[in-house]
Amino acid sequence: MQERIKSQIKNSAEVQQRLLESSDVLAAVEQAANAIISAFRNKKKLMLAGNGGSAADAQHIAAEFVNRFGFDRPGLPAIALTTDTSIITAVGNDSRFERVFSRQAEALGCEGDVFLGISTSGTSQNVIEALESCRKNGIVTIGLTGIYGGLMKDHCDICIKVPSGETPRIQELHSLIGHIICNLVEEELFSRLNQIK
Repeated sequence: MQERIKSQIKNSAEVQQRLLESSDVLAAVEQAANAIISAFRNKKKLMLAGNGGSAADAQHIAAEFVNRFGFDRPGLPAIALTTDTSIITAVGNDSRFERVFSRQAEALGCEGDVFLGISTSGTSQNVIEALESCRKNGIVTIGLTGIYGGLMKDHCDICIKVPSGETPRIQELHSLIGHIICNLVEEELFSRLNQIK
């Protein structure tokens, strides 16, 4: 069993090394961070969505922005569209499940906001519909996917395609990238506040 444990850790480390060496992915992460920084500076918000583990990632990233990441500072407006079961079940029941995120983005989003859609496969239809809806309404769209990008790569302004096709490894890198973006945004917006302390 310990050999299997070591094998999983080694596999994860190898994927992280590929990420470290991928200039395209690193550039996309930087673009995503800058888009979110710009939105927050202009009093706009970040909306996030995904399914399953990606829903948990959306909620995790939103919590880091609203509360804090590396140090105490004012909260930042981030909303995970995966948390309101009344809205999700109402839209899923009265319309169709593919609209659970786009309907919320239409109701809550404004021009200049940012939407971050997370999908390991890049083929989650409810995330794709939200990306399409947001782009039509002047909302900057970011996709966080696996190596192939799926259909999402054609429906977002910035697509971060992590260098793996394995769901567990993709999810690990999504969490890492979420943390990196939180760090970049927080340091850029509040670094002076941190230095005072």
